[in-house]
Amino acid sequence: MNVTMSQHGEQSASSGFRVDISRGQRIGRVSSEWFARPDDERYLNLPDLYDAVRSRAECADVRTVESRTIRVEATRENAERLALIVPGQSEPVTPTHWSFGQLCTLVGAPGAYLRQLPAALSAINLQHGLLSHRAELVKTLEADNGRVELRAVTGPDYGRIWDHELVAAVMQIAGNGTGDTRWKVPGVLDWSTMNHNPFVDVTKDTTTLYASDRDVFLFLVDDTNPIEAGRLPGGSPDVYFRGFYCWNSEVGSKTLGIASFYLRAVCMNRNLWGVENFEQITIRHSKFAAQRFAHEAAPALSNFANSSPAPFVAGIAAARQRIVARTDEDREGFLRKNGFSKSETSKVIEAVLGEENRKPESIFDFVQGITAVARSKAHQDARLELEGKARRLMERVS
Repeated sequence: MNVTMSQHGEQSASSGFRVDISRGQRIGRVSSEWFARPDDERYLNLPDLYDAVRSRAECADVRTVESRTIRVEATRENAERLALIVPGQSEPVTPTHWSFGQLCTLVGAPGAYLRQLPAALSAINLQHGLLSHRAELVKTLEADNGRVELRAVTGPDYGRIWDHELVAAVMQIAGNGTGDTRWKVPGVLDWSTMNHNPFVDVTKDTTTLYASDRDVFLFLVDDTNPIEAGRLPGGSPDVYFRGFYCWNSEVGSKTLGIASFYLRAVCMNRNLWGVENFEQITIRHSKFAAQRFAHEAAPALSNFANSSPAPFVAGIAAARQRIVARTDEDREGFLRKNGFSKSETSKVIEAVLGEENRKPESIFDFVQGITAVARSKAHQDARLELEGKARRLMERVS
């Protein structure tokens, strides 16, 4: 079993690398981000993204105050807008849509209902909630961009990891994210040839570097250095690339997370095809979140980026060589023993027969059949359950 990787900077296949996306998982997380992001949330390189999220952090103030000392105001001149008077801040603070919802949640008020009320009535309800708030303390994140905005309001123990800290950690391994290191915005799968072409221009349509006023999301791949992990039934190499995506919200809309994996292709809609060895870590923004990011998440990202693919390739080789069934009785017994129903057992065997023109024999055969069946599941829970079973089978030979 060979590990074949082209050297960085060499365009080893100008027309791209032929891939087989009938294997592994399809993951749509990046595609969901791609569909949802307007142009002003799309960045063409990591330095520009970093500057944007760093600049908003530099004009931010964080303070912890007693909730009962916050005053909610509304004026007749603007019946649709309210403002907060926060201790230590000389100007009224205007809540954003997001922070208004957080404030309502903290004091137990129905945010959707209060948004429909005139500002004066909404202010009365919020003020009552703040005066009776049992936790007493809240942490505010304020930004002065010509007017002072309340970007977030959380509990006092909220452990903020700044968006620019995550982007900086990615830049340590990926440079500008467009090709000055092996890690870059991904290329595109050509469906007519089934070649993944890594050499495409980074545009607003193709970029996978995103930031809004609530979060950041980054997806990068090492798709100019293919990894050969064995051969396909027709004799051509089974080619993979390394990839990862990560996300964060400094205002509390989501956790920090990093997912790493091997994949075979990325299509124009930014679906990930042929994914194997998907691993994910998340860090909640609790009291010691910043320390966990420094000691766990950032090193994990760096380790994956700089690690050898040899263990992954060896695991694939071992799974291909581990023969567990030679007869129909063996196949059914193996799957039933590993928690598959009679119906699922038949579908897994049929999936391998349809894709490989033979029945499954090795651990790798069964894993590919299971993931093929998982891709057909409409409900995420059912899909994840099957993919989890496939992953556990692979772990038995790794």
